[in-house]
Amino acid sequence: MRIATWNVNSIRSRIDRVEAWLQRSEVDVLAIQETKSREDQFPFDRFEALGYEVAHHGLSQWNGVAIASRVGIEDVSRGFPDMPHWGEPAAEEARAIGATCAGIRLWSLYVPNGRHISDPHMHYKLAWLEQLRVQTAAWAAEGAPFALMGDWNIAPQDEDVWSMEYYLDKSHVSPPERAAFQAVLDAGVVDVVRPHTEPGTFTYWDYQRLAFQKRRGMRIDFILASQALAERVRGAAIDREERKGKGASDHAPVVIEVADA
Repeated sequence: MRIATWNVNSIRSRIDRVEAWLQRSEVDVLAIQETKSREDQFPFDRFEALGYEVAHHGLSQWNGVAIASRVGIEDVSRGFPDMPHWGEPAAEEARAIGATCAGIRLWSLYVPNGRHISDPHMHYKLAWLEQLRVQTAAWAAEGAPFALMGDWNIAPQDEDVWSMEYYLDKSHVSPPERAAFQAVLDAGVVDVVRPHTEPGTFTYWDYQRLAFQKRRGMRIDFILASQALAERVRGAAIDREERKGKGASDHAPVVIEVADA
């Protein structure tokens, strides 16, 4: 089975490319982030025409997460328990959706950006990750296969950014963010893509300043799997080619190959 994650940066703007990529890639399950779509705006019909069922969580023109599966989709959860809220007044954001596909519990996650190191949104991000850590430990204790997939807005290692000097005073690489990412790993999941990719392989490139052409990217999209699932991963890749051309998302899809149980 092929499982992938992709921040599409607006599903309505990117549906043609997503549709074409699904046809080429033969992915069985796709976790999608940043759909920027309400439920009534999501192009369910385009996915259904390709044989995919879709569970989507979208509350406004911001954020938004989905899971598209052609191997079944059950027990959909929108948000995880005690997920922190944001805003005045504080409200839920569409940043997490979970579903069981072919016996594997999968989560599509769009971790808060943090914006700047001293921004209140950074406190929200760290609180959000802490609660995800708590839930990850609970899910890991159950022993069933699961994966946390999506845009983490964190580059956990120096090799995950094109220049540490450039990012030293910026978000995504700060010690608290990296510690929060490591805490989720320590709760019972492993990065199943890194062993199959070269150091300096990125998943995101800004649209500005020819970042993609100059290879000035970041690795911030990850698939973290429970031990039961990690043992079944036979390969992984970051589809950098999909970042090329007109109308591309600023993120590339990340794909893993999973053997049958």
